[in-house]
Amino acid sequence: VRDSNLMRHALEYSRTFALPVIDHCEDTSLTEGGAMNEGLVATRLGLVGIPSQAEEIMVFRDIALAELTGGRVHIAHISTRGSVELIRQAKEKGINVTAEVTPHHLTMTEERVLGNKESPHPLSLDPNAKVKPPLRTGMDIEALIEGLKDGTIDAIATDHAPHTIADKMCEFNLASFGISGLETAFGSLMGLVHSGKLDLTMLISKLTIGPARIIGAEVGTLKVGSPGDVTIFDPDLEWVVDPASFASKGKNNPLAGCLLKGKAMATVYGGEVVYKDDHLRMEMTPSFKEGV
Repeated sequence: VRDSNLMRHALEYSRTFALPVIDHCEDTSLTEGGAMNEGLVATRLGLVGIPSQAEEIMVFRDIALAELTGGRVHIAHISTRGSVELIRQAKEKGINVTAEVTPHHLTMTEERVLGNKESPHPLSLDPNAKVKPPLRTGMDIEALIEGLKDGTIDAIATDHAPHTIADKMCEFNLASFGISGLETAFGSLMGLVHSGKLDLTMLISKLTIGPARIIGAEVGTLKVGSPGDVTIFDPDLEWVVDPASFASKGKNNPLAGCLLKGKAMATVYGGEVVYKDDHLRMEMTPSFKEGV
């Protein structure tokens, strides 16, 4: 939302319905023509960069407007250490703000655009790693992880953005922004658990009850009387990412060919098994369903 007055009115109206305004924070005057994070990698590649300030300026504005109006703003897919600090300070002041981060911004740096050597179709520049906001630096990742741990960041959300082959298999500057990341989200995030950067309990919380609280949904828990929605996962299963096998029509994922450790094995929705991974050999029995 470029117009600050429009954003102010949106936040004022949102109070009437007790709903958050969810905002993609981007100063488009600073991102026009940009293809990746502004920095040494972009300079070396001769690409127009997108500075961290393009996000942080709008995060600051929306926090200020939330304070002015008393409305609730949710900042989508933050990517910079500056954004983390702005949100942390806002929460300390009691401003009604929440935030989320994506798996790719937690696990991949700007250098991923240089390609993935494990990919069956290696490219000098990988359009599948072109996303907005762009992949940032290692220091940004450290700040984002710390923001999860201290409660500054409330949830992890995939920002799943499927694209056609034509959208991505073209010149990097012309490729669409977005990663089809739903099916690699858990596996990539488990890398943070296995490396000791995040504990499993917190990861599960940020993927379940965290998002539910933001939208005010009575889901994401295993309490008696809650919907029979359960994901069964194997934290140690190693598997190779093959976008061709994705359920999503979007195959645009920069992790193609990579080995991940940790996989969702089955999904129970409303007490019914609606998905079962090929690696899962056990059969879901009626007693399991009744137990849910």
